[in-house]
Amino acid sequence: MKTIDIFNGDADGVCALHQLRLAEPCDSVLVTGPKREIALVKRVTASAGDRLTVLDVSLDKNRDAVLAALAAGAAVRYFDHHQPGEIPVHPAFEPHIDTDANVCTSLLVNAHLGGRYLPWAVTAAFGDNLDAAARAAAAPLGLTETQLATLRELGVCLNYNGYGETLADLHFDPAELYRQLRPYADPFAFAAESPAFRTLAAGYADDLARVDALAPHEARAAGRVFVLPAEKWARRISGVWGNALATASPAQAHAVLTAKPGGGFVVSVRAPLADKQGADTLCSQFETGGGRRGAAGVNHLPDADFGRFVAAFFATYENLPA
Repeated sequence: MKTIDIFNGDADGVCALHQLRLAEPCDSVLVTGPKREIALVKRVTASAGDRLTVLDVSLDKNRDAVLAALAAGAAVRYFDHHQPGEIPVHPAFEPHIDTDANVCTSLLVNAHLGGRYLPWAVTAAFGDNLDAAARAAAAPLGLTETQLATLRELGVCLNYNGYGETLADLHFDPAELYRQLRPYADPFAFAAESPAFRTLAAGYADDLARVDALAPHEARAAGRVFVLPAEKWARRISGVWGNALATASPAQAHAVLTAKPGGGFVVSVRAPLADKQGADTLCSQFETGGGRRGAAGVNHLPDADFGRFVAAFFATYENLPA
């Protein structure tokens, strides 16, 4: 009988697991990867009596593997905020799923735990570019603006670590980053003391400096499209930079297309923060696309589909329903 924790490698997945294991300590098997590696449950061969906790990966992309684990006699607990498709009904399946555009997985875990580790949920919400939700959740903590800025920086840096084509692009394997967080019940202590945080903050600043002056491939009133080269730094910064662009221009949508070494692109889409909708519908038009209304992506956009994507992007955001 094993305890298996399956989690997205971004800030939301890592912080969600951290909250749960602060509340329910155990030595579990860790299954994770770069942020875009979401079909994680299929990497697990479950047996009767195993306990699986799945955090911040789409149920729609993992349903068959979840059903197989349940059929094998495992129990599955599922926390997520992406579009789930059909949710299994099974006595051993425990879903905590909410697709509201202002909710992230760590906020769902926080609600489940009754707010016991709220600062970590706030950190994750900032990392997921849910600044308003993070501030609202943080209200009971009575934090200063300086303290909120610290949690925001921490969340952004944890999220930055999740982006990359492979683990070799990342500063830390997300499983190792979680182990670095594990001794810290207090995110402020982690930010003050952890060499891992200093590594991420320095890497983020360096990578961000490379894109600050980049001109858009195409810009219209409704949104902007940027194209990044097939470089490690570009793969690391792509998604977090998309969040930064959205924050700086909340009335516009943004797409960041990062060239892949073997051809094609990885795509990150951010809906306007002023009207968080359409990203999932847009990206789902492409074979490897998906996500949520406010933020979505395409894992592999063939070169031949570049023009079609750009046209679909502007068609989506120039025609949003009121």
